[in-house]
Amino acid sequence: MATTVEVIADAIKAVGTAFITGHPGGESVELMDAARQRDMRFLLFKQEVAAAMMAATWGEITGQPGLCLSTRGPGASNMVNGVAYAALDRAPLIAITDQYDPATYATGLRQRLNQLAMYDPLVKWSTTINAKTVGQQMRRALRETTSPPPGPVHFDMPQSETTRDASDYPGDAPLLANVVAIEPDRASLRAALKLIDNARRPVLLVGLGVLWGKASAYVTALAEHLDAPVLTTAKCKGVVSEDHSLRAGCIIGGIIERKLVSQADLIITIGLDAVELQPKAWPYSAPVLSISATQNTDAMVPIGTEVVGPVGPILDRLTEFSSGGTGWGEKAAAAYREDVMNALNTPSSGLSPQRVMEVARAVLPRDTVAACDAGASRLLVVQKWESYGPREFLGSNGLGSMGYALPGAMAAKMAHPDRPCVAFVGDGGFLMSVAELQTTVAERLPVICIVFDDAQIGLIRVKQQLKQIPRFGVEVGGLQWDKMAEGFGADGVVVDNEQALEAALKAALASGRTTVIGAKIDGSGYVDQFNALREL
Repeated sequence: MATTVEVIADAIKAVGTAFITGHPGGESVELMDAARQRDMRFLLFKQEVAAAMMAATWGEITGQPGLCLSTRGPGASNMVNGVAYAALDRAPLIAITDQYDPATYATGLRQRLNQLAMYDPLVKWSTTINAKTVGQQMRRALRETTSPPPGPVHFDMPQSETTRDASDYPGDAPLLANVVAIEPDRASLRAALKLIDNARRPVLLVGLGVLWGKASAYVTALAEHLDAPVLTTAKCKGVVSEDHSLRAGCIIGGIIERKLVSQADLIITIGLDAVELQPKAWPYSAPVLSISATQNTDAMVPIGTEVVGPVGPILDRLTEFSSGGTGWGEKAAAAYREDVMNALNTPSSGLSPQRVMEVARAVLPRDTVAACDAGASRLLVVQKWESYGPREFLGSNGLGSMGYALPGAMAAKMAHPDRPCVAFVGDGGFLMSVAELQTTVAERLPVICIVFDDAQIGLIRVKQQLKQIPRFGVEVGGLQWDKMAEGFGADGVVVDNEQALEAALKAALASGRTTVIGAKIDGSGYVDQFNALREL
């Protein structure tokens, strides 16, 4: 008879997840050993937040749930932000926290937290592992975490349950559901087709649901058929290759996209999740056609006609049944791209963050996977970096957490070991996960970290300037990125001009080692860029 931890390890491996992340406690060691016996890796992270973000991001890229674990008490509370990332960025993740056995929990106080209550607001399901039902619990967990919209589930794992015999119910169901999707017909799409056929200037707004449904090719086909410009959320960069003539850019919740979208006489949202949008009033009067795998439950986008079902087949039928476009898309997309670039090209007295991005995109190979942190530099990275396929640009959009880029790049390297992976991160954000440099070295996950060093928490300084508040409490100065990297066993270099940056990137690619490039930038253009692009 298999033990509880063996059932968990078998289930995780069976769905294609060949590793566990985390910073373990005493109750976790049996699960780690079960993983070892099944030739699964355990990636020891130095901080639980980074472990959960990495596992969740790997889940986003692959569609298979990541698994992270922590000790009880402080470990469980530390991991909360990583689980919050999985919740608001819609990532499949199983989080396991150690816990006292019931008798000890009932009598002791030290390190005792109600972890189920702590995680319950963040997860799709939270429960305590029980040996008698663990097989059933794992099936439910795997289905909950991967069903649209994906998200985290949480287990408390008492010591008393880890090595107990795990009795399963007879007639085991498959771990993951075998879903048969019924393709739509012309009649079921009548209302949507009427809107499309009457439109002369449609625009596509594309969100996370396209990635869940692996419908990228269908989006491109519909855009080409309708000659419609395409705006994506930041998480969906590359759904339409960003060198495609109909790719306009990204929805950033600002004023820059209104010039384009306001010209449209039909807004077609495809897989758009409200968690990706700024919580602001909808500024457009054109009718909205929504295509999504899940019903819209948020009133922020005033949807007039809604088609709910498998996104790919719906788009395929709409492309087949609808009339073609009127020829406005390429010109509209090109005008939007020009507006964005003009807004970003602010003057600089030194190495500007926009030139960092331009040099990086010119040097790094086409198939590079990029992870982006939160902060002032994010706006530039999102707009300046071009991605050419889905899930090739990674970031925290729903949660918007600092400290994401490095674990995100590590997840990319796990999923794509033969492709370059780069983390774009501000100096403040990098310090929140800097300990994981050692993890990249120990686990042979070489990534390139480009640190935007403006010696301050740039986004907060921007807000201070916009509110005419003196600089206070935002300085991050005096850091020696090269020596810091070397201390963790990685390579490091500091650059302050384009030529040095180009040389550092080429050296990092050639070395195959984790490399930190501290880019000394002039961030004085951030305020003008934010004023031009978005409302703060």
